[in-house]
Amino acid sequence: MNRQSEKIILALDVDSFEAAEDMVKKLSGVIGIYKVGMQLFTRCGPRIIEMIHAHRGRVFLDLKFHDIPNTVARAVEEACKHNVFMLTVHAQGGKKMMASAVTAAADMCRGTSPPPLIVAVTVLTSMSQEDLQELGIDAPVQSAVSHLAALARQAGTSGVVASAKEAPLIRASCGKDFIIVTPGIRPQGSSPGDQKRTVTPAEAFTAGADYLVIGRPVLEAPDPVQAARDITAEVQRVGHA
Repeated sequence: MNRQSEKIILALDVDSFEAAEDMVKKLSGVIGIYKVGMQLFTRCGPRIIEMIHAHRGRVFLDLKFHDIPNTVARAVEEACKHNVFMLTVHAQGGKKMMASAVTAAADMCRGTSPPPLIVAVTVLTSMSQEDLQELGIDAPVQSAVSHLAALARQAGTSGVVASAKEAPLIRASCGKDFIIVTPGIRPQGSSPGDQKRTVTPAEAFTAGADYLVIGRPVLEAPDPVQAARDITAEVQRVGHA
């Protein structure tokens, strides 16, 4: 598996263990990281993580922890027990909450294994400027994302989840080693679905994203394996450019 394909995360947004396992089996050797979100984890629990590991995949646990610092720290400790590769917290939970998550992961994994990458969700890619204003946030989307990314960096997180449209700004303010995970990826010609701030895989990498989260363009493709290979080929061209 090449470096570019290792940067693609398949969002396992399916409604059963069987559907998830079927997709992981098909894509083994093509996709290396799988996102387990709220739907699948609520349905299947930790055994979905065990299944992905059994097929030599890595797990991006996307449960977007957002609670008081102590509760989030305890949740992160539990995630560490399952050896997840990456997990999410909500940046809007504040610096103290994010820092508690980082500390809990480091303490839990000390002397045994590397802690999971903790990435903070900034502004969901399904949200527009109007959606932010509805919540009482008058700042432009880019400003809100930039502010939350800076807060996440101060808290010690590994990076953030953000649209590639904001990636150049984050990269400039947070540095080259700060990870940017980009959802809302849609290959050319794909339907945006419920996403508002979408980009193509090539555009995302060019903008500075480190990992791409891709779901429906692969899951709903007539041939998911070929769809994943096409996306990998597209980002390989960017990597070699």
